Amino acid sequence: MLEGTRRTVHAALEAWRRAASARRQRRQGRHVTRAALAAGLARLGVMPGDALFIHSSLKSLGYVEGGAAAVIGALQDAVGPQGTLLLPTYYLPGGTLRAACATPGYMFDARRHGTHMGRLPETFLACGDIHRSIHPTHSVSAWGRHAAWLTEGHHRAPSIFGAGSPWQRFLGCQNAKVLGLGISMGPVTFYHALEDAMGDAFPVPVWEGPTALLACLDHDGRRWDVPVRPYAPAIAQRRIDQPGRGDLRDYFEREFDAAGLRVNGQVGDAASWCIPAQAFFDHLRQLASEHVTIYATAAELAARPVLYGVLRHGR
Repeated sequence: MLEGTRRTVHAALEAWRRAASARRQRRQGRHVTRAALAAGLARLGVMPGDALFIHSSLKSLGYVEGGAAAVIGALQDAVGPQGTLLLPTYYLPGGTLRAACATPGYMFDARRHGTHMGRLPETFLACGDIHRSIHPTHSVSAWGRHAAWLTEGHHRAPSIFGAGSPWQRFLGCQNAKVLGLGISMGPVTFYHALEDAMGDAFPVPVWEGPTALLACLDHDGRRWDVPVRPYAPAIAQRRIDQPGRGDLRDYFEREFDAAGLRVNGQVGDAASWCIPAQAFFDHLRQLASEHVTIYATAAELAARPVLYGVLRHGR
């Protein structure tokens, strides 16, 4: 009962916070329309038929007329009926993969668990024609041409981001692109696809302990035990999305710009970027071979300056 009261209070406070934020944006910011967002996406190189893996910050877009639903509509307009949208709709009790593994009695239920990923993924999850993968920590949701194929079977994959996962399948989509709306190159889970693809050959020992099995209930109420491998805390603390790793985020931005892979532009009020998914993955693998990963130390970055990469590739 106490836990239920806490959830109710938390939900009420979150709703109040969001309403207050929306009022401030409406008063202070310029109004952004669905059509203007779609035009900004087109300038980033998003085209009809594209498959987009989207990481976003809704508030960075400005005051969008129609809110999160209008942003989703603009993304759908940009890729068209033959396109695909893929968004993280993760549910992480405790806030981290390790904490989820340590939560007593935790069982993900696709029929009642939402997402901790913010307003845009929440709204996307509530839309019609959405397919959601079954996974205890890293469920993703998709709309469009490849939605069913991308999300099917995630609970049967041997790792979160590897073979048979939405990330691995996304790499097989034609015109697949990773899109960052109003975010840096820090909070991008696409990075982890390389870790699972390389396994123990990945140059940083990112995993801690044995693989755990976490329970899930699918859309029909059937139970699945899904393999999840937690990350080592000491390694995770130096990852690119951590507050103190501005040096690493800056390095990756300069690196992908210098390699000619990242298209930068403005979508609404948000500085945004787009990178072809296969080229993104291949370049991450090349960097890993040169001891630069999303966990790289300052010394490792200094040993492989961005200029070296530019000269090496003839750019």
